[in-house]
Amino acid sequence: MKIKILLVCSLAFLLGSCGEYNKILKHKDPEVKYAYAKKYFDEGKYGRTITLLEDIRRSYRGTVQEQEILFLTAQAYFYDKDYITSTSSYREYYTNYPRGEHIELARFNAAYGMYIDSPDPRFDQTSTREAMALFTEFIEIYPQSEKTPEAQNLLFEMQDKLAYKELLSVRLYYDLGLYMGNNYEASIITAEEALKLYSLTKYAEDFQIYLVRNRYQLAKYSLDEKKPVRYRELLDEYYNYKNMFPLGKYLNETARYYNEALIELGEEVDQLKDEVVREGA
Repeated sequence: MKIKILLVCSLAFLLGSCGEYNKILKHKDPEVKYAYAKKYFDEGKYGRTITLLEDIRRSYRGTVQEQEILFLTAQAYFYDKDYITSTSSYREYYTNYPRGEHIELARFNAAYGMYIDSPDPRFDQTSTREAMALFTEFIEIYPQSEKTPEAQNLLFEMQDKLAYKELLSVRLYYDLGLYMGNNYEASIITAEEALKLYSLTKYAEDFQIYLVRNRYQLAKYSLDEKKPVRYRELLDEYYNYKNMFPLGKYLNETARYYNEALIELGEEVDQLKDEVVREGA
């Protein structure tokens, strides 16, 4: 019996709430709609807020209230998790009102919305790049803002995401090997470009080891007349790795490639033994 009473009361409340909202939608006074839009925003009913604000905005065109309506609309879209639209609304706000009261927050949230919308590295990274551009603008405009350290950290995080996306391509090309062409060359080019673009990424060592691996594969499967040049290139890449990561996690692997290159190039056995000792130290 108590459950039935609660259900009836809840239904009555919902019907009353919906009835109120429908009445407000039909109301002719924009001031009333504006007041209820703010009320619904405070209650977390962002869809209702957006509908009412979009409806009354033209009534406030050119007034002081228009910029508040535009900012509140952007906030409602943001909290409703429609980040593409919220960023568009924030941009409209700070473009139209460059001295607006909420200008700093609008710029930060415009970038943050795109950051949240940024997908897994396997997918298109348009949102990620847009967020990075917006955060860069924010940092340049507000270098002393309390939000600037957060913006910088998020910027570094997204740079690593883009770097990881490139690393996935490097791995794919490497795994394809000589299938339908020379994919080792494509893997090398992708890794080298990624290191130029994201030199401070946490994936730098992974890019470098793939450069070594690719050089080894190219040398191993080359024509005999090309092997000396290719093994010399492998040695160069080996030294690049050792110089960049003297305590790297792939030292044993690179040592094997180094030793094989020396054998193929006909280097003296003593030199080979010396290198093995140093690698094992």
